[in-house]
Amino acid sequence: MKKKVLAAVLAASMCMGIAAPAMADVKIAFSQIGQESDWRTANTDSINGAIEEHEGWELIYDDAQQKQENQIKALRNFITQGVDYILFTGVVSTGWEEVLAEVNEAEIPLILVDRLPDCIDKIDYVAAFGGDFVEEGRRQVAWAGEYLKQQGRDSEDIKVAIMEGTTGASAQTGRTEGNLAALEDYPFMEVVAQQTGNFTRAEGQAVMESWLKSEDKIDVLIAQNDDMALGAIDAIKAAGLVPGEDIIIVGCDSVKAAFEAIVAGEMNCTVECTPLYGPFVVETIEALENGEEMDKEVVHPEEGVYDMEGGIDLGSTTSIKAADVIDERIY
Repeated sequence: MKKKVLAAVLAASMCMGIAAPAMADVKIAFSQIGQESDWRTANTDSINGAIEEHEGWELIYDDAQQKQENQIKALRNFITQGVDYILFTGVVSTGWEEVLAEVNEAEIPLILVDRLPDCIDKIDYVAAFGGDFVEEGRRQVAWAGEYLKQQGRDSEDIKVAIMEGTTGASAQTGRTEGNLAALEDYPFMEVVAQQTGNFTRAEGQAVMESWLKSEDKIDVLIAQNDDMALGAIDAIKAAGLVPGEDIIIVGCDSVKAAFEAIVAGEMNCTVECTPLYGPFVVETIEALENGEEMDKEVVHPEEGVYDMEGGIDLGSTTSIKAADVIDERIY
């Protein structure tokens, strides 16, 4: 009986000139790691917004809430749904070879975004976008070293704390590699504390609170994202110290909240890692839909370094005064 009623309704709709909802021409699935930071929220909004605004495209989005098992389940669900493209950002670097091989077997084009899996040489993918994490980490330490030289403090014994991101994430491993490599160029800087803050503001605050109780002296904080740096600022102020003066603070990502902290004098520098991948994703899928082949080389967007005064030469780039460009930040 229900089938007859449905058929009658559809027939009536056709007679009345009412069109059935149009099916999407392209279904794009996105497995995102979660929303652990302001950067991640901006990244999600950029990609989702660009896809949803594109005529004829449908977005199937899954938030993994920082759990690898959720992402593996989502990827397999995407395969079952027969999507046309899969966008993938892995919460950690390892453990993806089996499920990404399943994506390849299903012949669904895979686009890697931001964090890249360590099995990248063993899987098929059509394009990859991500920050140059090693260079970002190098820039963090190089900025601190050059700034200290300008202040005439390179004759001091400078104590450095490195607050790392989520252990095993490509952003964490890359930035740590860059941090430690750059420290070799600044022998007056010594690492006295190194621990994960999981890229979150709450854990950044907790880790900094612990360090301030356990370490005799911290001169420089290298935080592998701005959210952890902002959390650390709260801990530093609660301890009766002046962030940006008693402890030099260098973050990463360049979210607007970091710019505001720099302008307020509570943070010294932030190294950019842009989250705005929406345009890259749209251009790539449009090209693939037109039968074009993409270069598999990882695309690193051009990124800057922003600080209190600008003009610090880091070799690969020169820092820009944050106050001069804060109004241009959209995330």
